[in-house]
Amino acid sequence: MIDFTLSSILSGLIFGSIGLWMVRESRRRANTYFMLIGIALMVYPYFSKNVWTDWGIGIGLCYLAYELRNS
Repeated sequence: MIDFTLSSILSGLIFGSIGLWMVRESRRRANTYFMLIGIALMVYPYFSKNVWTDWGIGIGLCYLAYELRNS
């Protein structure tokens, strides 16, 4: 069962927007890794169980994308 809290809605909105931008950017750059991370950012908030996993996974995926972009 999906439990919607204000934090889960906010994290889904923020990380979903970042994921959408990453998918659009990955098409422009033809980068598969960015597309996979972008899709993960858009989908994971629906399956996470609590506030800490919402924000922790989102920040971790954004950091991974940042490191891939700079390498």
